[in-house]
Amino acid sequence: MACLHFRANVVAIVVNEKDRVMAFERVDLPGQWQLPQGGVDQGETPEEAAWRELKEETGLSKKHVHLIDEYPEWTAYEWPTGARKNGRIGQAQRWFTFRVKDNDVEPEPDGIEFDDWKWVKREWLVDNAVEFRQSSYRRVLLGD
Repeated sequence: MACLHFRANVVAIVVNEKDRVMAFERVDLPGQWQLPQGGVDQGETPEEAAWRELKEETGLSKKHVHLIDEYPEWTAYEWPTGARKNGRIGQAQRWFTFRVKDNDVEPEPDGIEFDDWKWVKREWLVDNAVEFRQSSYRRVLLGD
């Protein structure tokens, strides 16, 4: 029997000078918007994972953004029953906030996970994220 556990994960919040958040639309779920995120590889720090995932999913790097904050706690959410596999029941996440160096910067969604993006208000993103992620998004993005 597999041991039930949460997958270690990171989330990248990219903001501009107006505190708008760069939101990405999922390829597999049109109309579902989220932030870049992904698993922490063995031997990798959460910060290293955040930089890697940001680059892989959006094309953004230290040339385009700088790290300005890290949420001080892990957040967690459970996946719906049908999405669970390999003993994983959800994700435990570290959140990192990046600010663009130039407000005209445009990401290049990877086409695998994301195919579109836009600047949005934090509240809009919370409301338009998939339901099982909303409590974590609300906690970090809105401080609720």
